[in-house]
Amino acid sequence: MNTRNPEESKPVIAILTTSDKQHQFGGNRKNFRDIIRTGKEMGYLVYVVTVRDLKLEERLINGYVPSPGGRLWYSIPVPLPQVIYNRIPTREQEQRLPVARKIAECLEHPEIHLYNPYFFNKWNLFEWLKGAHSTSKHVPKTRRLRTAATLTAMLKNHDSLYLKPESGKAGKGIMRLKYREDTALPYRLQIQSGRRNVTYKAASMDRLWARVEKEKGAAHYIVQQAIVLATHHKRPFDLRVLVQKNGRGGWAITGIGARLAGARSITTHVPRGGSIEEPSSMLESTFGAERAAAILKSLPTTALLIARQIERASELTLGEMSMDLGVDDNGGLWFFEANARPMKFDEPAIRKLSLERIFHYSQHLARMPKHNK
Repeated sequence: MNTRNPEESKPVIAILTTSDKQHQFGGNRKNFRDIIRTGKEMGYLVYVVTVRDLKLEERLINGYVPSPGGRLWYSIPVPLPQVIYNRIPTREQEQRLPVARKIAECLEHPEIHLYNPYFFNKWNLFEWLKGAHSTSKHVPKTRRLRTAATLTAMLKNHDSLYLKPESGKAGKGIMRLKYREDTALPYRLQIQSGRRNVTYKAASMDRLWARVEKEKGAAHYIVQQAIVLATHHKRPFDLRVLVQKNGRGGWAITGIGARLAGARSITTHVPRGGSIEEPSSMLESTFGAERAAAILKSLPTTALLIARQIERASELTLGEMSMDLGVDDNGGLWFFEANARPMKFDEPAIRKLSLERIFHYSQHLARMPKHNK
């Protein structure tokens, strides 16, 4: 049932990003144009605003809107927003003091709703999901990678591991470690570099650890059991799920896509040679039609449980996330990653609904009294 009053006023919505000396502002302009076009069609005033221009004490601020042709962006005076859609482009920018300070001010502001305030950290995600029985069973065994002893301990139970940066993006920095007892160089470390993989072989843990330390540098890493994924034409695939809040403020599935790993890639990320596929055809080729249908049916329930648990444990106001879920040989679902700034889905129906839901949820948020935690 739709309880929305047709006469209800629509909130002003701002897309938050950072300023850029050469190009006015940073971020994905095509995405911003799509959001603004959708908002306009739905009757909303929506614009791009930089952290610098978001002056919370002013009634009118500078916002950016695209020209009718879309190539140029104009700076115009706009009213302060009621809802802020956070699209700060990178973790590095998010951690800069002026940006961190502005996000904190928005979260404290009595009348402005900002959702998805921060990027997720991989370690936190796995800890949050381990905190509930309903989601812990979908989490691979994961530890923080601090010393070689952690690798030795994990290899006792798992002959294949993934090493992942806590704050990684699009598969960057991921390594895969395999242990093969019957060879002179039993430790095999696959290092992902662009679309290529380099394999380093070592005779001892000391030699291996020296190479791992060289590769990871100062970055914080986790180490995780490798799940044997279902394959299509001998290449592993996983499922990419977009969950967003709807006009009633509840989590809902916006779309499900599949990503097939590149020929020699250790992940399914498209920038690493992966491809976008149809989930049902991937699953049917492995499990047959009946079993594939059952897996697809269980997927939304699992994804929504995960989204609710992440929001509950993080104690943040969240409105959307994409997540990567793997399917093992037995059809079991495994959680690998969630992204608080989802990349756009290329599947047209998913893309259309994802844009509309930004406004459905913003309308819901604007109706809610703000409770600052």
